[in-house]
Amino acid sequence: MSLVTLLPFIVLIGAMFLMTRSAKKKQQAAANMRNDMQPGSGVRTIGGMYATVKEVGEDTVLLDAGPGVDLLFAKNAIGAVLTDDEYNRIVHGIEHDLKSDSDVVPDDASSLTDSDESADEAAAASDDKSVDLGKKDTAEEPADEAPTEAAEAKSDDEPKKTDGDSDAK
Repeated sequence: MSLVTLLPFIVLIGAMFLMTRSAKKKQQAAANMRNDMQPGSGVRTIGGMYATVKEVGEDTVLLDAGPGVDLLFAKNAIGAVLTDDEYNRIVHGIEHDLKSDSDVVPDDASSLTDSDESADEAAAASDDKSVDLGKKDTAEEPADEAPTEAAEAKSDDEPKKTDGDSDAK
């Protein structure tokens, strides 16, 4: 057999080796994540339920899903161990603010201006100017002539209605 004949088989075996190796790495990382769970950690199950770890056994995990609701899950059913910030954001809706309180936008917009006089001047200037929304007609006709001509043309084109007397029967 020649090398050209064996080359496709060698490439196929190499690709299978690389795929199984990456899958084993992912499985090992998931197993490490599950083994590193501590009581008090927030988790998401593979079914999409969020809960807090209460106890960690050898193959099982006791989860606190709410007040008085304790659930026993297999470790394999834990999809992700979440950070405290992520768990609080998802479950409780609490956003962790990384910014200081000085960067908060005030509710009253008047505190954003330099002085009250400049605000009054800006308001007066905006009242004097008309707003152009760009809706001007390009071909404007005088208002007196257009409706009468259009009404006459329309009345000539349409047949007149009668009270029920008709020649066609």
